[in-house]
Amino acid sequence: MEVTRQNFKDSLKTVCSAIEEADFLAIDGEFSGISDGPNVSALTNGLDTPEERYAKLKKHSMDFLLFQFGLCTFKYDQEKSKYIIKPFNFYVFPKPFNRTSPDLKFICQSSSIDFLASQGFDFNKVFCNGIPYLNQEEEVQLREQSEERRNQQANGVGTASFISPSSKGPAHVPEEHKDFINRVIGKVEALLTNSEKTLDLEPCTGFQRKLIYQTLNWKFSKGLHVETVETEKKERYIQVIKVDDEERKRREQQKREREQEELNDAVGFSRVIHAISKSGKLVVGHNMLLDVMHTIHQFYCPLPEDLQDFKEVTMCVFPRLLDTKLMASTQPFKELITNTSLAELEKQVKESPFKSPQVETAEGFHSYDTAQEQLHEAGYDAYITGLCFVSMANYLGSFLTPPKAYISAHSKVVEPFFNKLFLMRIIDIPYLNITGPDLQPKRDHVLFVTFPKEWKTSDLYQLFSAFGNIQVSWLDDTSAFVSLSQTDQVQIAMNTSRYAESYRIQTYAEYVKGKQQKEKLGQTPKSWGEDGWMKPHYTSAGTAATFAYHKGLRKRSISPVEGEQGTGDSPITDGWSQYSFPDATGNKKMKIDDQSGHAEAIESKTSEGWLKTADAPDSAGSSPPPEDERSPDGGDADADAEGTVTWQRAPAAQGRKGQKKKKPQKPKGPEPTTSLFEVPEVW
Repeated sequence: MEVTRQNFKDSLKTVCSAIEEADFLAIDGEFSGISDGPNVSALTNGLDTPEERYAKLKKHSMDFLLFQFGLCTFKYDQEKSKYIIKPFNFYVFPKPFNRTSPDLKFICQSSSIDFLASQGFDFNKVFCNGIPYLNQEEEVQLREQSEERRNQQANGVGTASFISPSSKGPAHVPEEHKDFINRVIGKVEALLTNSEKTLDLEPCTGFQRKLIYQTLNWKFSKGLHVETVETEKKERYIQVIKVDDEERKRREQQKREREQEELNDAVGFSRVIHAISKSGKLVVGHNMLLDVMHTIHQFYCPLPEDLQDFKEVTMCVFPRLLDTKLMASTQPFKELITNTSLAELEKQVKESPFKSPQVETAEGFHSYDTAQEQLHEAGYDAYITGLCFVSMANYLGSFLTPPKAYISAHSKVVEPFFNKLFLMRIIDIPYLNITGPDLQPKRDHVLFVTFPKEWKTSDLYQLFSAFGNIQVSWLDDTSAFVSLSQTDQVQIAMNTSRYAESYRIQTYAEYVKGKQQKEKLGQTPKSWGEDGWMKPHYTSAGTAATFAYHKGLRKRSISPVEGEQGTGDSPITDGWSQYSFPDATGNKKMKIDDQSGHAEAIESKTSEGWLKTADAPDSAGSSPPPEDERSPDGGDADADAEGTVTWQRAPAAQGRKGQKKKKPQKPKGPEPTTSLFEVPEVW
C-alpha cells in the first residue's frame, strides 16, 4: 500500500492494526545520501571501534533525509500454513505546518539521487505529497506554544484571531499605511450595513495584517470575527465575518480544535514509529544500522553523542531487532551463502537447502512479485528482507529433532541473533551489540605508522615488504594502521625502524596509550585529520585476525574479505575468530585454532544455557530442547516432540597464507561445550 500525505490519515488505522496483529515486522529506508564528506571507504575504516563508527555515521550521515520508509508486516496463518503479509510504502517529508513549526534543513548526495532516479524513484511524491513528521521534542515544544497563545488570548494579550473589547485606544498607523487601513475600515463598515455575512480582504503583508487586527479590535469591539486564511499557494489574507457573541465563541472553539488537529497532523509519520515501538514486536532489517539511526534521529530525538546512550535509546524505541545481513554472515549460514547483499540473499534462500516461505498478500494490498525486482523501493526491500528472515529461521528448524518446518519469530532458536547490528567492513568486530558490551579484539599485530604526506600505499607496502602480507588502513594523509600477518613480527618491525628519520612506528597499544594520556591532560580532546575524520581513541583487548578488503563497496556490502570479486558482497572468510571477553555470567568464550588449522568453538557456558552440548568438542554433539520454543499453534511443544538440535560442525576458513598457527589453548572453568552458532559473546 502506497501511503502519502493525501491518504495518511485514512490509512493510519489500517497501519496500526497491521502492526498490532503481526508476528514480526520488516523495515527498510531510502535516503537522500550516505556521507556528506569523505568517501565510503573513509567512512568505514577497517580498524574502527564501534564508538568511532557510530561517531562517524552520526557526524557525516544524519544531515541526510530518510524520505521513503518501507514496512511489511508478517502474520502466520496456522490453517493455511503460510504468512499473510501487509506491505506499506511511506513517502516522508518534513513539511512545516505553520510559521512556528520546525523548518528542517537537509542535504542531498548527487550519486544517491542519481541512483534512485535510475531505479524509477518518484521524487514528486516525496516533495509534493510526503507525510510530515515531528520528533518528540518538537511536538512538546509546539503544544506548549499553542497552549501559551491560547492563554494569552484568553487574558487579552497578543493578537487574537477574533475581536475582543480589550484595546484601550487606537493603534498607531504609519503614514504610508493610513490609506490602506482607511479602505479596510470602509469595507468593514459596509459589511455591517449590508446583507453580506463574510468579507475577504485582499492579500497583504504580515505588518499590514497586524495593523488590521489592532484597528478592527479597537474600532469594532463586538460583532466581528477576524481570522487569517492561507491559500494553497501560501497566500495569506484576512477574513472578516459578522457574528453574535454565541457565534464568536463557537468559532473560537472551532479554531482551537482545528489547531489541535493541525498539530496532530504535523506529528504525522512519527505516529507509525510510535506504534511500532509500542508493539514491542521483532523488527527485522538488512544491514540496518543506518536505518535505525535515521529512524530514531528523525522521528524520536536527536542522536546522543555517546554510543552507550544510543544503545539505551535504541532499546527504548526498538526492544527487539534482527539484522538479516549479520544472520546470513554467521554459522550455520555463512558456509551456504556466498553473497549477503539483499538482492542476492533473497535469491540464494530460495535454493536448497533453504525453502521459499509460503506467503499470501492480504486483500486490498499491493502484491509484490520477486520475479520482477523492485529493489530500492523501501516497501519491496522490507518485504524481501522479511522473506530472507523466514527462510533462514525455518532452515534452523531442520536441525531440531524431530525437524520443524516452521520457526516463529518468538522462537529461542532465533533469539541469539537479536539486537546485534551488522558493522560494515570492520575487520575484527562484525557487529554492534545493542544490549551489551561490544567485542574488544586485541590488535597486537597492528602498527601505527606516521610518514610524510607524499607517501602512498605502495610506499608502505615497500617499507614492510619483508613481512609478507600486510593490510593498510589509512587514517589521514600522514598516518595509517598497518596490520602484519604474524604478531611476532611486530617487535622486529619496531627494531628496524628505531633509527628511521622519515617515518615513525608505534605498536597499537602505544598508540592507544598515547591518545588516552593526551586526552586526560586535555591537550588534544579531539584530533582531526586533514580529511575531516576524527583519529581513533579507544581501549581494546583480545586478539584479532587480519584480512584484506576492497574500498569500492556500496552501502549494502559485506565485511572486509579476502579475494573479493564481482559484486559488492562476498562471503566472510573468517570474521568471527579469536575473541576473548566475558559474557553476562562472567564466563569466557573463545575460538582457537587447533593443530590442523581448523577452528573449534569453545565456551564454558552460554548465556542462554540451552544452546550447548554436553559432548566433547571433537564430537558432533547435540543440544537439549529449548525451554520455551513455541509450537505453530502458539503453545509450548511437548518435550519429546521438541527434540534436540544437532548438526555437523563445518571447519572454519583457513587463515591467510603466511599466518602463524596458534597452539590450542585450554579454556578455564567447566567442561568445554560446543556452541550452536559461531557468533561470539551470546552463544
